[in-house]
Amino acid sequence: MKKTFAIFLHHPTCSTDSVNGVMAALAPMARIKLFTKHKVAAGFFDDVDLVVFPGGDGEATAFRSVLKPNLADVRAFVQRGGKYLGICMGAYWADAYYFNLLKSTRCVQYIKRPKADIRSSYGTTAPVNWRGKMERMYFYDGPTFTGGSFDTVASYANGDPMAIVQGSVGLVGCHLESQAHWYSKKYMQPHWHHHAHHPMLCQFVADYLLQSRQMHLF
Repeated sequence: MKKTFAIFLHHPTCSTDSVNGVMAALAPMARIKLFTKHKVAAGFFDDVDLVVFPGGDGEATAFRSVLKPNLADVRAFVQRGGKYLGICMGAYWADAYYFNLLKSTRCVQYIKRPKADIRSSYGTTAPVNWRGKMERMYFYDGPTFTGGSFDTVASYANGDPMAIVQGSVGLVGCHLESQAHWYSKKYMQPHWHHHAHHPMLCQFVADYLLQSRQMHLF
C-alpha cells in the first residue's frame, strides 16, 4: 500500500518547478496531495506519512507569512511522529528560527562556510559525495548543517554535510528533484543527470524516513 505525502506549494518560495520535480521523483512510492498557504481542512494530515517542503527562490523569512495558517498543524504532525523532508528552502525551515524541528543543529548557508567551493548564490552544480558515490547535483544557495548529532548521508566538497537525518527529519541541501529544463544554460547542460537523481531521493526517503530498506528503487 502506497504511503501518502503532503507537499507544500507556494511559488516562488516553494516553487512550482521544485514541487513538480518532487512529485515526479516521489510519485512511484506515494499518493501525493498538495497544500498551500491557505488553511488546510480539519484532519488533512491524519492520513499523511511525510510532509515535504521543497525549495524555491526567495528569503527564508517568508516562512512566517506563508506558513502561519498551517504552522500549528505541521508542528503537531511532526510531534506525533510524522516525517519531515526539507529540500533547500524547506531544509532551512527546519531550523530553530522557523519550525524548530532539530535538536542543537542549525541550518546555515553553505556558500558562507570555510573552504566552500561555491561562494555566491546562483544556479549551478555542486560536487557531492552521496552515500559513497561522487555526483554533481543541482545547487542554488542550499544549506549545510552544524552542531548536534545527526546521520550524514551526503557531503559537499569541503566535507560539510549536504544531506542529513535526525530522528523523523530528513534535510537535503541540493535539488535531487531537478528536471531537464533546470539545465538549459550552456554551462549546465553537461551536468544533466537524466533523472538519475530522482530515484536517489526516493531511496533517501525510503531508507532514512520510512525505514523501508526493502524498497530497492535503484
